[in-house]
Amino acid sequence: MTLQNIFKSANPIIGVVHLLPLPTSPRWGGSLKSVIDRAEQEAAALAAGGVDGIIVENFFDAPFAKDRVDPVVVSAMSLIVQRIMTLVPLPIGINVLRNDANSAMAIATCVGAQFIRVNVLTGVMATDQGLIEGQAHQLLRYRRELGSDVKILADVLVKHARPLGSPNLTTAVQETIERGLADGIILSGWATGSPPNFEDLELAINAAKGVPVFIGSGASWENIPHLSQAANGVIVASSLKRGGQVENRVDPIRVSRFVEAMRRSVANRDSIAPAKSSVAMRSES
Repeated sequence: MTLQNIFKSANPIIGVVHLLPLPTSPRWGGSLKSVIDRAEQEAAALAAGGVDGIIVENFFDAPFAKDRVDPVVVSAMSLIVQRIMTLVPLPIGINVLRNDANSAMAIATCVGAQFIRVNVLTGVMATDQGLIEGQAHQLLRYRRELGSDVKILADVLVKHARPLGSPNLTTAVQETIERGLADGIILSGWATGSPPNFEDLELAINAAKGVPVFIGSGASWENIPHLSQAANGVIVASSLKRGGQVENRVDPIRVSRFVEAMRRSVANRDSIAPAKSSVAMRSES
């Protein structure tokens, strides 16, 4: 997975559009137009703030189905994503919560989106929906059947879940890539709004051996200068909302502030790296 080819950035910032409750969800409000209008506004705000890509999630459909969502959710998300793609000229991804990877792949393939997020690609996780088993074998075969090139970003030890047993993070990353065939890895904290720790990001980067590693939760303009030193990209949502509250709308000013903080941090990191290499070469000579 070449980040530059997809996002036009080697260190992409992916903003999240949290969809209002969709039909059949417990909090469905009865108006799909309201859901579409909000999604379009948030996508436009993210683009105006300077993100490199957008991922669309049925976030407010909680409590989520464990695997297969209702067909109307697939239909609604397909329509909404297509509307966003005509409005915003950015790479688009899809996450069908809680873990309906096949539906995400189908939507992305049909509308021409570039990537999906899969919360549990391999292994078994204990969640509020019960035990979720990774179905990498089904998803990868389905992608091949569709003739699709949609990329798969997979969470490792995903938030709001606990693994059965005590897997080693390095092993989990390696197996997600080598046995699950993930195109990118996502590392989150324990819950929405909680960041991964820096040491875990470093372990994941080393284990991934060149496969992109994304921060999957808890990134803010305050902590991204530090966290971005050990990650290739970031998926960010809550801290871009008004007041940093997940239920609020996206705030373009907060988006711009976050983008500026990360861009400055990456530029500083990249300028320091050649200097270190130069010092090492002089020392060797």
